[in-house]
Amino acid sequence: MSGGVDGVALAVFAAFFLAVTVMGFLAARWRRGDDGHSLDEWGLGGRSFGTWITWFLLGGDVYTAYTFVAVPAAIYAAGASGFFAVPYTILVYPLIFTFLPRLWSVCHRHGYVTTADFVRGRFGSKGLSLAVAVTGILATMPYIALQLVGIQAVLDVMGVGGGENTSWFVKDLPLLIAFGVLAAYTYSSGLRAPAMIAFVKDTLIYVVITVAIIYIPMKLGGFGTVFARAAEAYARTDPATGRPRGALVSGPDARWTYATLALGSAMAMFMYPHSVTATLSSAGRNVIRRSTTVMPLYTLMLGLLALLGFMAIAAGVEVTNGQLAIPQLFEDMFPSWFAGVAFAAIGIGALVPAAIMSIAAANLFTRNIYKDFIKPDATPQQETRVSKIVSLLVKVGALAFVLTMDKTVAINFQLLGGIWILQTFPALVGGLFTRWFHRWALLAGWAAGMVYGTLAAYGIASPAQKHFGGSSAKIPGIGEIGYIGLTAFVLNVVVTVVLTFVLKSLNAPDGVDETERGDYTADAEAAVPDSRRGPRTGDSLAPSAG
Repeated sequence: MSGGVDGVALAVFAAFFLAVTVMGFLAARWRRGDDGHSLDEWGLGGRSFGTWITWFLLGGDVYTAYTFVAVPAAIYAAGASGFFAVPYTILVYPLIFTFLPRLWSVCHRHGYVTTADFVRGRFGSKGLSLAVAVTGILATMPYIALQLVGIQAVLDVMGVGGGENTSWFVKDLPLLIAFGVLAAYTYSSGLRAPAMIAFVKDTLIYVVITVAIIYIPMKLGGFGTVFARAAEAYARTDPATGRPRGALVSGPDARWTYATLALGSAMAMFMYPHSVTATLSSAGRNVIRRSTTVMPLYTLMLGLLALLGFMAIAAGVEVTNGQLAIPQLFEDMFPSWFAGVAFAAIGIGALVPAAIMSIAAANLFTRNIYKDFIKPDATPQQETRVSKIVSLLVKVGALAFVLTMDKTVAINFQLLGGIWILQTFPALVGGLFTRWFHRWALLAGWAAGMVYGTLAAYGIASPAQKHFGGSSAKIPGIGEIGYIGLTAFVLNVVVTVVLTFVLKSLNAPDGVDETERGDYTADAEAAVPDSRRGPRTGDSLAPSAG
């Protein structure tokens, strides 16, 4: 890093940031419904978004600033193993094409706003619903923090905030301003703000990656030179481990790790609350299907984005924090004005998912903690007000996380979040296709997966830390190294299936299912939005308190 402020890059970055700030506040009037005080309107954009808005919104919360920074940073640090993100995004789209339209239909039919709403209605269990909600909130919080880490990485490379001797307030003031703007327009406009800004964010990302993948290799002497320099760098021994830094091509010993991490990550991606929030905001089940058919365009961009990790090595980028590698590559290789465009793509790429994530976490708290356990008779207006306040608190918590803790803590918790959120898969996806699982068995399976996954991750050491040093460990009974989250998921399913047989044989009360077969294929004309309904069916059923 040069150590000074790049005035041109900063001016371009600020111009884009100002533009999306204005858009965020104007979004409050965009496609506004009749009842602006309902959670459907604020938290789901009135459930009215078409194919392209949904596509941009899904891309906005799946391909985040952290993705932009972390995927090539993983390749910069360790080589081809970082490419697992590409096959897992290939695997995920056929998967979500199968179950997301069913989720949209049943949620529209019954006015469900969150996945925990659906689980409660399907299995008649507030306890299971609470488990899904708490897991979603815990998994989302560090994810929001990492979006702020992405913004901070860009600001550091631009030289904004002063040096190491600068007071903490001056150093973090730019991040505090970005946070304040994000909090204000999210509170004002709800989901419509990130939906509108996603157009700008994704356009910038496509432009920056397209230019980078052509321009940077030309400056470095072509892709042959890039790969040759990367291979040479990976072959050098890392003093901390005594082994080569990485590999240009993964070897046979990495196959299980690579495959299980890709599969587990694909299964977990659309369990995150923000992904489901974007899904439920669409206007019809066919909108979901059309959007998922064009989502692989983002995977193409992700594959090209990953190559930037090799380019950073070839360009001689040296950083102590790998998260700064790609911003520093842009600073070194691009003219200042286009470096500003690239930094804006990363910065805006943080604002969109952070907004959606905070809204999703707030919706979970409001619907499945506040309404279910604190104020069951809450009106739609009260739900919206509570959700707005909680969305602010969630962002404050994420900001405090970033400012007071080491960045590796946020990354560790994000890795844990992926393990945790995967444990909601049996209740959510399983529940969309069958009612056979017993609610208590699902809760026990969830608990087993959570405990095993957390303890296994705690026991992983790395050269930099004693605990939570990674997300892969030896698979019991197989002996290969694999993704902890997938191993925990298998344990979860085994416990769920075995206990379901046991509980059914004992005739244990199985809860009340308020859904019907036709709910899972219903389209918009059959839907009954929550703002026009009375209390949810399950609220008055005694068996649903399990």
